[in-house]
Amino acid sequence: MVVQAYILIQTDVGKAAEVAREVGAISGVTLAEDVTGPYDVIVRAEARNVDELGKLVVSKVQNLEGITRTLTCPVVHI
Repeated sequence: MVVQAYILIQTDVGKAAEVAREVGAISGVTLAEDVTGPYDVIVRAEARNVDELGKLVVSKVQNLEGITRTLTCPVVHI
């Protein structure tokens, strides 16, 4: 079973497009788009389990230059 999540990202001013391109190249990221509103980039990601998802966010996504804050929202099937 695959764990999926949306990662909402806030960036430095003027960095949304660059961050979206860089995040989109990360293994496990299935979609990355720059958007308007309170968040600058929305990402859909998947991993084998919650721990792997956490590692993806902390060690790969949050380490990119230009990112100021992330919010990870796991997908649930009710």
